[in-house]
Amino acid sequence: MKLAEFNSADTAAAAAALRPCIDVRRWVEAITNARPFASRAALLGFAADAASPFTAAEVEAALAHHPRIGERPEANTAEASMSRSEQSGVDPSDNGTAAALAAGNRAYEEKFGRVFLIRAAGRTAAEILAALHTRLANSPAEEDAIVAQQLREIAVLRLEGVISE
Repeated sequence: MKLAEFNSADTAAAAAALRPCIDVRRWVEAITNARPFASRAALLGFAADAASPFTAAEVEAALAHHPRIGERPEANTAEASMSRSEQSGVDPSDNGTAAALAAGNRAYEEKFGRVFLIRAAGRTAAEILAALHTRLANSPAEEDAIVAQQLREIAVLRLEGVISE
C-alpha cells in the first residue's frame, strides 16, 4: 500500500493493513489516529514508539501469532507469509540446526512460558541459535524487556514491507 493510500484510507482499511505487522490494538490505533504522515520515514519512526511500552498482556497476545523459530507456518495469511520470509536464513532441511532450534525452543518455553521471539530477518540460523542460548541465561524481567523490543523491531520491519512511499 502506498503511503498516500494509507493516509487517506478509512480507519478500518488502515488498521487492516497494520494488523499483520503486529496485532496489538493500541499500536494499530495509535498509528491510524496519527495519520496523515508526511513521509514513510515519519510513519516508521512513529511506529517504533507507538503504544510504548507494550503491556504484558499485549506481548502475550502478539506472541500467540508467532511460530517457533525453525517452524514455517503453513497458513495462507499475510502474517504467515511475512514469517516465512523473515526466517529465510533458517534452512529447514538442515537437520542438525533444526534439532538444536527445537531443543532450544523447548528449553526457552519451559523457562519463560512462551515462544522464543527474535527478529529473524537478516540473521542466519547460527546467529539465531546463539542468541537463543544466550537469552536462556536471562532473568524473566530481562527477557520481558528483550521480547518487547524484538516485537517492536519485527512490527516496524513488517511495516516497511507493507507501506511504500
